Amino acid sequence: MNDLEVSYPNLGKFKRAAHEFAVYIASNAGSLINYGERYRSGERISSYLAESTVNAVISKRFAKRQQMQWTKRGAHLLL
Repeated sequence: MNDLEVSYPNLGKFKRAAHEFAVYIASNAGSLINYGERYRSGERISSYLAESTVNAVISKRFAKRQQMQWTKRGAHLLL
């Protein structure tokens, strides 16, 4: 990837992000779910229950009448 010659102004930032992503994938390979494999073997692949729970918690905290609200950054860190 060092030999890539493109006049893209954010190439350095993209290369760093791609490297960080590759490190993340390599570091977490054992805990990543292969959804294609699960689908082909007839297993469930939906995470609806977890997603709906997270949405409910975040919606509650972002409500304007809530005494303690989260910032967008705080909610992102939770996710």
